[in-house]
Amino acid sequence: MKETTPAYLPANDAQREGLHNEIHTRPSATFKLPALIVYVAVLNAGVSKSDELAHLQALPGQEDLSLESMQGSFLQLTCGGYKVIWERHTEFSRYTIVQPLPMHAGWGSVLPELATQVATGPDWLSRIPGKTITAIHLAMLNEGIEDPDAFWKGRQWLGEGTLIGAKMGRTSNHLSHSHLMTSLRIGPDGFERILVLASADTSENRSGRIAQRLLELETYRIMSLMSLPVAKKLASKLTQTELKLVDITNRLEKKIDSDDILLTDLAVLAAQVESTTAEHSYRFSAARAYDAIVRERITEMREQPLSGMQTVGEFMQRRLAPALATVNATSDRLGALAERIARASALLRTRVDIATEAQNQALLERLTKGQALQLRLQSTVEGLSIAAISYYVVSLILYLGKALQASGVKVYPEMLAGFSTPVVLFFCWRMIQKIHENLKEV
Repeated sequence: MKETTPAYLPANDAQREGLHNEIHTRPSATFKLPALIVYVAVLNAGVSKSDELAHLQALPGQEDLSLESMQGSFLQLTCGGYKVIWERHTEFSRYTIVQPLPMHAGWGSVLPELATQVATGPDWLSRIPGKTITAIHLAMLNEGIEDPDAFWKGRQWLGEGTLIGAKMGRTSNHLSHSHLMTSLRIGPDGFERILVLASADTSENRSGRIAQRLLELETYRIMSLMSLPVAKKLASKLTQTELKLVDITNRLEKKIDSDDILLTDLAVLAAQVESTTAEHSYRFSAARAYDAIVRERITEMREQPLSGMQTVGEFMQRRLAPALATVNATSDRLGALAERIARASALLRTRVDIATEAQNQALLERLTKGQALQLRLQSTVEGLSIAAISYYVVSLILYLGKALQASGVKVYPEMLAGFSTPVVLFFCWRMIQKIHENLKEV
């Protein structure tokens, strides 16, 4: 549809429509109770939208589905008596099947088999492209909330394992609008089971919001924990790197090795830490973002305790918080290690600079001494030059006197040469001084 701007508004920014509609891109489903939501979240690394399109086209009546319809990374498809919701995120894709609750899985039933009761058929589920990270059977009933035996009936439906649960939300008369029970354990069929008992007057919109909140909570919980194996694997590597840094620092302090060797070792260590940081920084940042979403979803549930059960928020705080603390500690440890290496490198560079400056100072002193020596040598040479030049000039004067004597002039060459020697010496010295003055002016 072509964008239009009212005449009384400036032209729309190119991003206005997209940014405004972002809040509406992933609406929650609406459905009547009782219902069974079959949910599968898969990692989509190496899976293209074309692969997911081909899988969605296998649904009844979806043969004409195109890539253009998947540009928003969200689709809600109606296939006969059930709905299929597809969502693609950065790291994972989600498939949600909303269908009526099978008759044999009603309130009070004993651990019904649901894996074969999926409206799409189990074969369609098994062919979803990607690797499964979360699979849930969420049963939502509009009965049982007032049943005094709800705890035991819920245990029969959920199977073995310690149950956690809570009353969720409050209505206008200050009563909870639904009860949640789950063991958060993966059953033999590969699915977790969550049971929600809602009030009889629960609207279709509220049903969708409750389901979306619970499914997102469990998905983001798993996604936040994906960094835990990385953190555990890095622990020993970081310990070894820290020991190497301690060794280099000790060698630096005690001056055991040359600065060149220490700089090389520090550079290798810094490269290793930088490579590790670049490889895992996204995973650690994503873990913090996913954990923030988990906490937000728990807050939105507005839990109140159910008798004899631990709430979801308490369970997450007790089990999830230590794992995320380990992840955050590893991330902080990696950052601190990089800073320590940088400080050690700066310290070593400072020492190298000081040593270089001392060498330069010594070199300057030697150059100064050499220049002084050269000046003294130059003065000596100049004195000898004056004597040599004077000797040759006096010799010329002596030859001149002899020539005059031979031509009949009454003159004594030796006396002429002797008396002219001081005058010649003065004029030679003065000539050298004049040359020095001219050089200084240049």
